[in-house]
This record gives sequence, C-alpha cells and structure tokens, in this order.
Amino acid sequence: MNHDDRRLIADVIAGNSAAFGELVARYQDRLFNVAYRVLDNTEDAADVVQEVFVNAYQSLRAFKGDSELFTWLYRIAFNTAISFKRRRRRVMRIDGTSDDGGLDPEDRSLDTAPEAQLERTEDERVLAEAMAKLSPEHRTVLVLKDIDGLKYEDIAEVMGVPIGTVRSRLHRARLELKSLLDPDEVGLVDRGGADHDER
Repeated sequence: MNHDDRRLIADVIAGNSAAFGELVARYQDRLFNVAYRVLDNTEDAADVVQEVFVNAYQSLRAFKGDSELFTWLYRIAFNTAISFKRRRRRVMRIDGTSDDGGLDPEDRSLDTAPEAQLERTEDERVLAEAMAKLSPEHRTVLVLKDIDGLKYEDIAEVMGVPIGTVRSRLHRARLELKSLLDPDEVGLVDRGGADHDER
C-alpha cells in the first residue's frame, strides 16, 4: 500500500475526519465508474459510492493493508453494486414494472442523460447495449480486464474467485459478447483484450 494512503488511514483511525475526506476525494470518481459500469445508471451509482464509503469508514480498522487501498475499495464497490442490481431485479419481478432506472438493456436513456457531455459514438452505443445483456459477472470481468486493465491477480481479489475462474469467465464473456455483436463490430472486443492476457 502506498505511503500516503497508509498515513491517511492512520489519521482517520486517530479521529481525523478531514483525512477521510481526502480519501473520498481521491477515490470517489474511480469508484463511481466501477458502480456505473455495473448499474448503467448515474443516480444508482452515486448511491452505491456513498454506501461504499460508509462501509469503508466503519471497516477501516479491519483493513490489514496487505493490498492497495483502492483494490479493497474496488471490491466493496463491486459487491455493493452487484447486490444493488440484484435487489432492483427482485423488486422489478415482484411488482411487474420496469422500475430499474435504466437497467433494462433496451433502455437507452443513458444516451440522453444530462451528465453525458459528449455524444456517444455508434460503436460505443452498440458495445454498451451488448455489454448490458451480459451477466453481471461476465460484464464485470470484461470491464476489469479490458477497460480498467487490472491484472488477473487483482481481478481475482476484487471478485473473490481464483485466478483460473477469472480466466475462464473472461474467455466465456468475450465469446458471449462477440456473439451479441454484429460481425463488423467484433473488433471492438479485442481493443484492450487479447494482447493483455499474459499480465
């Protein structure tokens, strides 16, 4: 763990709330991106990030420092976002309405969200729609490896599974994504993929 994070954690444990504010400022944007990629909804992602920092603050004394702080926070964010999504799906099944704020793969409200400052390209739209149809586990392993560029060891830690499971999920996720994309779009999958497999 880097020295600056270690110092801030010690300060937080000693009762310095401003130090925790520094940690929040340092990592909130990256954690928002994690949650947003799982949930595909800005409000839900913001709620998840808030929950992550509450959980992190309460659990900080238990953090052993044997991994990077961001990896630990990333794992909390991933698990919280997956749980959030599952809760939303259960609610949707019970009342029979689509109250998921953009979780439905056919919902393209993201394209017109005020937060979207830049117009998404056609390739990005097609890829996003295909990614939304993957299971949370497959989508997440693709994001962690091919978009965020994490090493297999870090992905295994974040997802709480063995490295072999990460490799097999990634392989299946890429095949599934290719099957969802038009043949002309298949190249999108390999943008950050195969050449990074040996990290």
